[in-house]
Amino acid sequence: MDTVLLQIKNDKAYKLIQDLEALGIVKILEKDNKPKESLHKRFRGSLNLTDEQYEEFQQSVIDGRGNNNNA
Repeated sequence: MDTVLLQIKNDKAYKLIQDLEALGIVKILEKDNKPKESLHKRFRGSLNLTDEQYEEFQQSVIDGRGNNNNA
């Protein structure tokens, strides 16, 4: 079976989907209302770099951006 994502626009539509689930026609997988975490918070500290490695990494990013501007 296919999985689709629906945006429910009103309470009557949600009740209809619940009724369809009760009949065994569809299955409600999850209701996700939690806000998404930003990427910088999610990946902060994940590289586990020393201060020296971090500075080298930052410099390589700066150098790479400089090279792309000249292309």
